[in-house]
Amino acid sequence: MSQAPRAPFARFRLRPLAASCAAVLFGLALSASASAQQTQPQQQPTDNQAAPAKPDSKTVEKKNKKSENTVSDLDAVVVTGIRASIENSLKAKQNSDNIIEAISAEDIGKLPDASIAESLSRVPGVATQRQNGRANMISIRGLDPGFAGTTLNGREQATIGENRGVEYDQYPSELISGVAIYKTPDASLIGQGLSGTVDLHTIHPLDLPNRAFAVNLRGEHTTNGDLNPGGGIGDMGHRASISYIDQFFDHTLGIAVGFAHLDSPIQEKQYQAWWWSMNNGPGSIEAPWPEGWSGPHTPGMPDGVISQEGMQLRAQSMRQKRSGLMTVLEWAPGDHYHSTLDLYYSNFGDKTFKNGAQWSSSPWDNVSYSNVGVTPAQPYPIVTSGTISGIAPILQNEYTKEHDKLFSAGWNNQYDFGNGWTATADLSYSSAKKKLHDAYLFTGLAGGAFTSVDFRTPAGNGYPWFSPAVNLADPSLVVFTDPDGYGYNGRQEFDTQKDTIKAVRLEVSHPLGWIFSSMNLGVNYSDRTKTKRADVQFAWLNGNGSTQGTYDNHFSTPVNSGFLWSPTTLGYGGIPGILSYDVLGALANQFYLTQRNGKDDWSRNYTVKEKVPVAYVKLNIDTALGDVPLRGNVGVQFVRTDQSSTALQTNGDTLVGRISDGAKYNNVLPSLNLVAQLTDRQYLRFGFAKTMARGRIDDEKVATSAGLSKIQSGPGAGQVLWSGSGGNPKLKPYVAVGTDLSYEFYFGKSSYLAAAAFHKNLLNYIYSQTTLNYDFSNYTNDNPTLTPTSNIGSFTRPANGTGGKMDGLELSGALEGGLLASALDGFGVQANFSLTNSSISQKVIGSIPGLDPPTTLPGLSRKVANLAVYYEKYGWSVRVAERYRSSFTGEAVARFDQLDYTKVLANRQTDFQLGYAFTEGNWSGLSLLLQVSNLTNTPDKSVQISGLPNNVQVTSPKEYDTWGRTVLFGVNYKL
Repeated sequence: MSQAPRAPFARFRLRPLAASCAAVLFGLALSASASAQQTQPQQQPTDNQAAPAKPDSKTVEKKNKKSENTVSDLDAVVVTGIRASIENSLKAKQNSDNIIEAISAEDIGKLPDASIAESLSRVPGVATQRQNGRANMISIRGLDPGFAGTTLNGREQATIGENRGVEYDQYPSELISGVAIYKTPDASLIGQGLSGTVDLHTIHPLDLPNRAFAVNLRGEHTTNGDLNPGGGIGDMGHRASISYIDQFFDHTLGIAVGFAHLDSPIQEKQYQAWWWSMNNGPGSIEAPWPEGWSGPHTPGMPDGVISQEGMQLRAQSMRQKRSGLMTVLEWAPGDHYHSTLDLYYSNFGDKTFKNGAQWSSSPWDNVSYSNVGVTPAQPYPIVTSGTISGIAPILQNEYTKEHDKLFSAGWNNQYDFGNGWTATADLSYSSAKKKLHDAYLFTGLAGGAFTSVDFRTPAGNGYPWFSPAVNLADPSLVVFTDPDGYGYNGRQEFDTQKDTIKAVRLEVSHPLGWIFSSMNLGVNYSDRTKTKRADVQFAWLNGNGSTQGTYDNHFSTPVNSGFLWSPTTLGYGGIPGILSYDVLGALANQFYLTQRNGKDDWSRNYTVKEKVPVAYVKLNIDTALGDVPLRGNVGVQFVRTDQSSTALQTNGDTLVGRISDGAKYNNVLPSLNLVAQLTDRQYLRFGFAKTMARGRIDDEKVATSAGLSKIQSGPGAGQVLWSGSGGNPKLKPYVAVGTDLSYEFYFGKSSYLAAAAFHKNLLNYIYSQTTLNYDFSNYTNDNPTLTPTSNIGSFTRPANGTGGKMDGLELSGALEGGLLASALDGFGVQANFSLTNSSISQKVIGSIPGLDPPTTLPGLSRKVANLAVYYEKYGWSVRVAERYRSSFTGEAVARFDQLDYTKVLANRQTDFQLGYAFTEGNWSGLSLLLQVSNLTNTPDKSVQISGLPNNVQVTSPKEYDTWGRTVLFGVNYKL
């Protein structure tokens, strides 16, 4: 039996709508659906199910047409334009046995958003995390990116980070033909995540009826200009791609080749407030704390006001270069055998120059204030203007170069024995390699001189204004030195990392009877190894000794004139410019280096291995409840995990040897998916499953460090106590039980309504836990000057603790204007809105009171919404899309040994697209496209929650960063 060639499940920007217009959309769609149904007989193929093309006798029947490991089993239709891409996405969503969201391309080789991550951000229940101003990682249903599984053509992917979350900017959107986001798993889904699974797909060349060829070229411009002119980053870039697809030998052999290149500048304006506190008066730093000590008085500062204790302004210029190559060979020589070989390679690099000015203005730095202005606020007024005297400016110039290589290969073979049995063998390999070089140097005023600065800082979020009394770009005043007594003049680091996944999968399927259409029985074995190494060197000025010699933090040397560059502009913060220079050139000629790995550096040298055999069985359901067709699947996975780690062991900063440890554990993961087809256009879906996700890979490392310290004052003064920290190679995974219910109503060609609710019970959670009664008897004391009072001390490491729960509601829809009135033909709108609540237990066994995490999951935005309005007709296409995510709480951040929580404020980003496609004459196949990303130059903003000595908490601005707008203009040509 043969099957018609499948239509390409191509790349598409799913542009759903903001929550504010969801109710309006739903009301309009309900009124439009009646007329749509009246004009389309139910017994005919629906608008979402185009009539199948004539079967190709040379195309083998793919096993398990309803398999949830692919979303590209669609009818053979020609995919072009915004509306057609929506239609293809809805087909995949409608035909799936799971609750999924889908993304399809507008056309072969036609760009969706600036990256595949931007496209994913428009899916219901998905929010992006921006890095360097661009969507990079995603959160599904409010859970951290590490909770999401990512596969390429159904195979788990290696990652370049120490977490498991995939950085999606490593995957060129031009080479991805489709994406499915599985919100409910099934037993045959390998590499699934706790929150969901993202399955990226490359194209199948035999899916197309004939040859295709496409070329894209885009010019790119960032509106922030060139903030570091000497680095040569600039503000212009480009993108280019080429795709070729063909079929040979009577459509039995297909080939697809795609190449994409990116050369993109990123210019970022950064501002960060270090800390906020009350310096003078009752309840302030100078008042006695419960421990009995107090801080100094700050001259000129009024009593009872909150002031900023330090700041930094930094300009970051980055250039990203990425080249990606995709190749697919597909062979179907007869009705029994089908083979697909797909290869993916990405070479990604970036070069970054980050230069900035910073200073501390805390009472302990002997500063004084004058002309102080305050702004009324609660619980205390805020200092927003004045003059600070006695500051020591610290200028830090930093160079970073990263080089990443990703490679994935998969070979899938299917054989139909003709008697109902089908066998599949799949071999895969995925690797990710990363090399990082980071170097920075300090400059400051010669001889440890001090200066004054006039300032105006906003009471809320925004850029400040600072006016130093000296020119920080003057090379006769600003020299190499140690301006704040750090004990060194600079630092460089070399990091290398390699992650590999080798996997083999075997599966057989056979038709069944009763309520089951077929059975899938399979095994998968994967072997993953991640190795990380970090080497740190400290830099010392020529002529000055190291900390082991005659080091003088006031020793200074001018920057060699041959290394000087044009000044870095910090004009957005009031400072016209600061000294800029060639960091690597100066480092090689004006400094000497010493190896100086500390315990935090040694702990990043480790290897983690995971050997995971999986056995599964899935029964595909095809029956009826009365007159209601019912389909779906039920199954179970048995997962055996053998994890181990080898790492370095240290006592303090001293390397003492290696250590190894690990654990073995089993997980049984049942799953059930049911789809009731209420009418030919209405579906009710139910999902129930137990899922798991392993913790961060670096949390599984066995690296450990311990040392002794003497309590100088307060309770226990004089005692010498052990303390230590490390990873946990015996860490068990997160486990959750989830229930999903979804209603979907499809009408028109690319219109639908959907409402989904879910509940997820987290059976455990991984915390950073501190045990106060840890036994250090096996650790060596390498400090001859200290004798421990006891072998019992505190040890901090990740560990499994009590879990929590999540509940959510998701509304989504799309509507074609032509369903409402003929005058609106060509217009369309999409929307989605997600509301998620979570709670995690504060009962963390063995942790220090007061250091428990927030009561909601870190990274959770309670509200996520998307809005898109488009017009497509007569060759023109226009789309305006906006996405929104509410504020969320970041992980705990320690500054100056004080605890704070970072709250990232709500973010709204708007993108614009305008295009024109020539459909006739000599220009046919040519299209023009203008894209503006971050149209309103939306900043990233955060606040910090600070604790005062009188147990009062204040919320103050912390970080404010902007990247400007990214403008792309170019052409696409398709044959």
